[in-house]
Amino acid sequence: MQKEKLTFEQIASMDLPNIILYAAPVMIGLVALEWYLSYKHKKDFYDGKDSVAALVIGLVNVGMSAAIKVVTFGIILFFYNLVPWTIPMTWWSFVLCLFWLDFWRYWAHRIAHENRFWWATHVTHHNSEKYNWSVSFRLSWTQHIKIIFFIPVALAGFHPVVFFIVHQIAVLYQFWIHTEYIVKLPRPIEYFFTTPSHHRVHHATNEKYLDKNYGSTFIIWDRMFGTFQPEEERPSYGLTKQVKSYNPITLNFHEWSDIVKDVRNSRSLKEAYAMVFSRPSELEARKKVFQEEYEKSRVKVNG
Repeated sequence: MQKEKLTFEQIASMDLPNIILYAAPVMIGLVALEWYLSYKHKKDFYDGKDSVAALVIGLVNVGMSAAIKVVTFGIILFFYNLVPWTIPMTWWSFVLCLFWLDFWRYWAHRIAHENRFWWATHVTHHNSEKYNWSVSFRLSWTQHIKIIFFIPVALAGFHPVVFFIVHQIAVLYQFWIHTEYIVKLPRPIEYFFTTPSHHRVHHATNEKYLDKNYGSTFIIWDRMFGTFQPEEERPSYGLTKQVKSYNPITLNFHEWSDIVKDVRNSRSLKEAYAMVFSRPSELEARKKVFQEEYEKSRVKVNG
């Protein structure tokens, strides 16, 4: 029997809860508590201006998410209606969806570190030299285009409501792992779930920690695909080429601005393409190669 296609009206009539909105006061309260403990214990975990910037970025991002909610949800609904199968909306479908969604979140996150275009949608989350719960608010204003990575969740037949709820839970999970106060958890948890220890490694600029631990809820994907790194030495946070600014606009668009400049300065389509889609960690080396090729071509022409 062919499944009945869903409409916006049917989804709207369900009055879905905005879990993140309900959780926001709790998260802000925990940020205040962590800041107080950091101050009381003389820990250098917070920078006032940095945290204000994170809060502004987070609030604008929440507003943008609400404004384009119909578009993003419409994309998921469209692809759900495209396939003839569906997964029943039962308790186990939520568990299964969490695993399937997290699998794609791993790859979306990994690509966002290994491709400069997608890095520009994610770099905002990494351009703080502190590591605390307020950092979880630093989500890029251009990150919403990454919805395309989650189309396979809809194509699998998960009900859009299941996706909507599970996605919010997955986003909320990210909050608690951004802290230095939680050191290590029992081994079974550390082996299976992404923990603060794992995510501190991910935010670090130490050479051995670069491009590691992409897992969002589960760390198992990193163990499976060779990107896992345990926390050993204390991490240093931020970017390898740090942006010294507290301006939310700069923090959101500095990489996009650099991409535009590099494309304008490119001397060929090949170079322009590389400036947009190269691996960020290899960008300077690529620039050097193109400069050497250009100088050789000039010598050949003038010679």
